[in-house]
Amino acid sequence: MAAARTLNELPVSRILTALLARGGEYGELFLEEVRSLTVLLEDGRIERVVSGTDAGIGIRLLFRGRTYYAYSNDFAAKGLLALAGDLSRHAEGDAVPAELPAEKRAAQGPTAVRVPPASRAVGDKVALVREIDRVARGSSPEIRQVRATYSEAHRTVEVAAHPGLFTADEQTYGILAVQCVAGNDTGLTIGYESAGGTEGFEFLDGGVPEKLARKAAGRAVRTLHAAKLPGGRMPVVLSSEAGGTMVHEAIGHGLEADLALRGMSVYQGRVGQRIGSPLVSIADDATLPGKRGSFGIDDEGTPGQDTLLVENGVLKGFLHDRLSAMREGVPSTGNGRRESYRHKPIPRMTNTVILPGTMPPGDVLSGAAQGLLVVKMGGGQVNTVTGDFMFEVAEGYRIEGGKRGEPVRGATITGNGPEVLSMIDRVGSDLGFGIGTCGKDGQGVPVGDAQPTLSIGPPYITVG
Repeated sequence: MAAARTLNELPVSRILTALLARGGEYGELFLEEVRSLTVLLEDGRIERVVSGTDAGIGIRLLFRGRTYYAYSNDFAAKGLLALAGDLSRHAEGDAVPAELPAEKRAAQGPTAVRVPPASRAVGDKVALVREIDRVARGSSPEIRQVRATYSEAHRTVEVAAHPGLFTADEQTYGILAVQCVAGNDTGLTIGYESAGGTEGFEFLDGGVPEKLARKAAGRAVRTLHAAKLPGGRMPVVLSSEAGGTMVHEAIGHGLEADLALRGMSVYQGRVGQRIGSPLVSIADDATLPGKRGSFGIDDEGTPGQDTLLVENGVLKGFLHDRLSAMREGVPSTGNGRRESYRHKPIPRMTNTVILPGTMPPGDVLSGAAQGLLVVKMGGGQVNTVTGDFMFEVAEGYRIEGGKRGEPVRGATITGNGPEVLSMIDRVGSDLGFGIGTCGKDGQGVPVGDAQPTLSIGPPYITVG
C-alpha cells in the first residue's frame, strides 16, 4: 500500500487490532500534520524566515494503567502494523478486535477563520515585523534593541481509537510578538507585548502591529525611569491587563489531575472543600472563539469543554486526560494535550480563567489606599506540591490614595496559591487575556489565561 497522509488511507482497524493483539484497555492512532512559518527580525535585520511541514503518527496502548507509546513519520501501512505489533507485546491477555465508527467525524471548532494566513504573501509578514521595528524605534531615542516575531501554523489532527472513536480537527494559530530593550546610563530594561490566538490573519486588524510596538517600547522606557518599591507585605491589585499568569502558574498546574494523582499538588484530596474566597470562581475553557488555547477536540479526540474548577471558592474537580480519568473512574474533561505526534498526551490547561465579578474595575483599585498595582506579569516559578510561587513584575505602579501612582521597577511578588485565593477581597467585572506556550514534562502547548482586575487583601502577600 502507498504511504498515506490521512487515516482514511490506512487500514486503521487492522493496525489497532494488531496493537491490541494481547489485550489492552485502549488503543489509539494519532495523526498530525503541521504547516508553519516564522519570520524573525532583530536589530533591524530579517534574521530568519523559516517554513516547513512536519507530519507523523503516534501509536499508544494503555494497559493496566500504564502507557506504551511509539511514533513514526513513515506513513506506510507495513511499518505501522509492525510498530503496533511491537507495542502489543507489553500487554498480557486475550486479543481485542478493534471497534471503530463507520465514518470519521469532523470536529466543529469554536473559531471560524476568515483569512487563512497561508493566503497572504510572505512579503506581507516581513512587512509586519519591519513596521514594528520602525514604530518601536521611533517612539523613543532610548530604545536600543527591537526583536519582532511573526508565527503562524495550520495543524490537522486525526484520532482513531478503540473503543469507538474516529474524529478529526483543524486548528489555525497566529502570533505576533515584540520585545524592546531601553537603555541609558542607569542600565537596561525590557518591554514585551504579544497578540494572537486561534484566528486567521484577521487577528492583526485594527492596527495591532503598531499598538504592540508602542506598548512594548513604552513599557521598557517607563520602567527604565522607575524607582524601586520598598518591600514588605502590602495590598496588591492585579490589573486585568496583566492576563492570567498567576492563575495559570500558581493555581492551574496544581489542578492538573496527573500531578494530583502523583501527590504533587497542594489541592490533592480537596474536592468539595473551600480553597479560596467565595468571590473566586475558576474555569478552564477550550470553547472560547479565537483564544490561543481553544480547539474542537483535544489530542485524544475528546471534544473541547468548559470545565468549572472552582465555584465560589470551592474546589469542584481537576483537569483530566483519558488515562487520569480511567484511573479515577470519571469522564475526561478534554484536557489530553501533546506537543506533537512525538509525545504522549498528558493533562494540560487550555484557556484558564478567573471568572469576572460585579465590581467596576476602578472600584477595585480605589479600595486600596496604598500598595502595588501590577499591570504586566513577568517570569516566575511555582512549587505545585506546596503552592508557593514567585513572580517578577514586568510593569507595576505604586498605589497612592486608591489611584495609580509612579511606576516601579524590579518588583517581585511571592506567596502561596491557596492562601492568595483566600485573600482575594474584590473582583472586577472586566476580563483581560494573555497568551503563551506552557511547558510541562518537556512538552510545550499553546494556552491562554485570563482574569478580571482583582485585589489581594489582608494579610497580604510579600512584595520584594
